[in-house]
Amino acid sequence: MNQAPLVAYIDGGARGNPGPAAFGVRVEQPDGMLVEEFGESIGVATNNVAEYRGLLAALAWARAHGHRGLHVRSDSLLLVQQMLGNFKVKNAGLQPLHAKARLLAHEIGKVTFEHVGRAFNAHADRLANAAMDEENSKLKREN
Repeated sequence: MNQAPLVAYIDGGARGNPGPAAFGVRVEQPDGMLVEEFGESIGVATNNVAEYRGLLAALAWARAHGHRGLHVRSDSLLLVQQMLGNFKVKNAGLQPLHAKARLLAHEIGKVTFEHVGRAFNAHADRLANAAMDEENSKLKREN
């Protein structure tokens, strides 16, 4: 079990809002060394749903790997402020995702959140866009 909190950069996006959506997650050691990175297409969703799906994936990964601490960095001010408890979750579609994220964070132990500018979230953004591109290519091949 790793005691030093890992850093998870998360991002979600949708082409159209809603539209084809995906998330990206990059997990690093505190010194910036890559631990894991992944992204996934999630079908048609809003940007905010995609952001939360990225958060849930990062939290699930940390829990599955036995980590007791995680520092989450996101360029979504809404998500960060909602997870910090500063903003209410008014959107009915986000409420179950927020509740699940809070539960996972509680199960992990110590999870902190930080809002970062887009320039500092480029890796997660790249992963989300790659997942959207891959899904788009797959759909074109099927048609």
